[in-house]
Amino acid sequence: MTSTVPLAEPLATVYRPTAPLDLRLTLRALRHGGGDPCWSFAPDGSVWQATRTPDGPVTRHLVRRADGVHVTAWGPGAERALAQTPDLLGARDTADGFDSRLHPVVHDAHRRLPGLRIPRSINVLEALVPAILEQKVVGLDAQASWRRLVVQHGTRAPGPGPGTLRVPPDAAGWRAVPVWDWRLAGVDQQRAGTVQRAATVAHRLQESADLPMAEAYRRLLTVRGVGPWTVAEVASRALGDTDAVSVGDFHLAHLVGWALTGRRTDDAGMLELLAPWAGQRQRVVRLIELTQTSSAPRYGPRAPRARPMR
Repeated sequence: MTSTVPLAEPLATVYRPTAPLDLRLTLRALRHGGGDPCWSFAPDGSVWQATRTPDGPVTRHLVRRADGVHVTAWGPGAERALAQTPDLLGARDTADGFDSRLHPVVHDAHRRLPGLRIPRSINVLEALVPAILEQKVVGLDAQASWRRLVVQHGTRAPGPGPGTLRVPPDAAGWRAVPVWDWRLAGVDQQRAGTVQRAATVAHRLQESADLPMAEAYRRLLTVRGVGPWTVAEVASRALGDTDAVSVGDFHLAHLVGWALTGRRTDDAGMLELLAPWAGQRQRVVRLIELTQTSSAPRYGPRAPRARPMR
């Protein structure tokens, strides 16, 4: 099934990365679960994305070929989306100073995943809203909340992409979500309020993408309800911060501890273990998450699921 949104003439380009690039592995960090309506990872290896730019919504289709990544875009934001594609695919990511040989687990993961890049989506609000939804709840529940809210309050993606593809709401759209829709999506008043406060100052938050990283962190932290964990989640996705560490994540500290020492640890222990890779700690975290999660012991409480859509 394809979208019924009227087609406009698409724009296209080819991005030729200067370092190894695994397209799907790199973009996976930006997708919030397999059912994320903003993304479609097609069986042929290509990727569809629906997003917003300052010029309007856009659908972006990316295909990895021998001569580079072929990118086609539809919608008012097409030109900007093509210009931002190198950042999206980690063009600013540099592994300078990264020594994977400091630990055999990290070295093995780096050897197995040479095409992993740290993406920089540039869209702060689109990274911030799902991060807020993930605060203090099980990841699957947050993904269900995101999926329901985007399907209900987003818009159909421009162009010929999959019919399920949706552009998430803009700042005004998030502010307009009624209280009962937050509740049906399993989002409590505290998190809903934080999303709406962030949407109110979305323009100022978006400026973080052009600020030095320390200043960007400070600006994001000015939103009541946004703490260090949430900011690190946004920085690792929207800002391309190769050093972001999500302190306060119950599972992450245990996973890092298990991978690097064979024992559980806490946030302080995790930071101590990651200290040798200062400046590249997000890369280490991503490598561990991608290669060690399935073998690590599972801990933590379960929370009620968001109600399914009818």
